[in-house]
Amino acid sequence: MGPAWWGAAARETIAAAAVREAREETNIDVEITGLVGVYSDPRHVIAYVDGEVRQEFNVCFRGRALPGRVSGSQESMEVRFVAPAELDELAMHPRTRLRVNHALDATRTSPYIG
Repeated sequence: MGPAWWGAAARETIAAAAVREAREETNIDVEITGLVGVYSDPRHVIAYVDGEVRQEFNVCFRGRALPGRVSGSQESMEVRFVAPAELDELAMHPRTRLRVNHALDATRTSPYIG
């Protein structure tokens, strides 16, 4: 049996968790099509308003949005589709921008590990 914080998500694959999280946070159903990378910079520490502090650890998947209506949730401030040409106009943490750039880089032949 896993940790109590797994809750209802226990016994799901990491890909199934990514699909579930996308649906919970954006109302978008997605199909996972690949792995962009695993990101774990020990210098990137996140302090949450509730006092919790964590080191970045992120598994970033490539996916395809399935037809449906996009909407936000308590976990998302704004949800919308953005054309790649408009991404430079968005305020984004450098670590998030790295993942987005890797996801859009058609020359990458293997996942980022770092």
